[in-house]
Amino acid sequence: MSVNIERAEDIKTHAWGSEAYPLERPFVRTYRRPWSRLQSIWDVLLKLKSHRGAVVGGIVVLIYVVCAVLAPYIAPYSPDQVALTKRFVAPSLAGAHPLGTDQLGRDILTRIMYGARVSILVGVLTIAISMAIGVGLGLIAGYFRGAFDKIMSRFTDLLLAFPYLIFVIGMMSVLGPGFWNLIFALCFKGWVEFYRLTRAEVMSQKTCEYVEAARSLGRSDWAIMVSEILPNIIHSILVLGTLRMGNMIVMESSLSFLGLGIPPRIPAWGSMVSDGRRYMLNAWWVATLPGLALVILVLAINLIGEGLRDVLDPKLQEG
Repeated sequence: MSVNIERAEDIKTHAWGSEAYPLERPFVRTYRRPWSRLQSIWDVLLKLKSHRGAVVGGIVVLIYVVCAVLAPYIAPYSPDQVALTKRFVAPSLAGAHPLGTDQLGRDILTRIMYGARVSILVGVLTIAISMAIGVGLGLIAGYFRGAFDKIMSRFTDLLLAFPYLIFVIGMMSVLGPGFWNLIFALCFKGWVEFYRLTRAEVMSQKTCEYVEAARSLGRSDWAIMVSEILPNIIHSILVLGTLRMGNMIVMESSLSFLGLGIPPRIPAWGSMVSDGRRYMLNAWWVATLPGLALVILVLAINLIGEGLRDVLDPKLQEG
């Protein structure tokens, strides 16, 4: 005796296990989400505790974030406070300027702390906007395919033909220096990688059994995309976002170094390195310490990304 079930409510009304329907409920075994093992952020954090690199990177990033957020309250000086009588004071932990001063007598430690605010904010905003655009378009193109997928694929191929740094330099030359101009220029091409990854993952996941089970229960295409497919590919997107955040911070510093990023009146690591490179022989700390702060932050973010990849990638877990 065959039964045609089209809605989830119909399943509950049938007397499964009775003489008429001796089989077990079919959706109990087949309709299982692979993401169920990592349903909460707490589960991910517990798994990251065993990854030493991710723990070290998380501690370093946390220190940077705390210093950036509390910079107006814990910084010893104002970032624009000029003291020409204290030009090129060498770093000294016992002195009034632990990391020294620059060519205008400004405290380097203070300017590094304020520069962290710019770099972290640019990295977070750029990745968040790029991820939202790329994942949204990738879900639609990978699931529905058709003309939209062909148009988006050709457009992304066109964007990928230009080197990222050259492309952003050209846009900033037209738009001019500025915080939001920088965000726009970085996001204009930054979403492409998220789009391509999401599209490929959706195309492979939409033929899985749990998607077919969701269709048999009468769920709409948009519900399947958002609540079924997306949770099962989010681990790859998070890993890519974490690794690309370091690239965005380096890109912002590179543009600021060239004078095309953050305006000079705002402390930024790239502009600090650019100003101090002329004094490398006499005052190495002016350019070296901001560059070292940039390297440490990017390395810490990459360590977190590697840890997330090891924890969330099911292929690595099976191996």
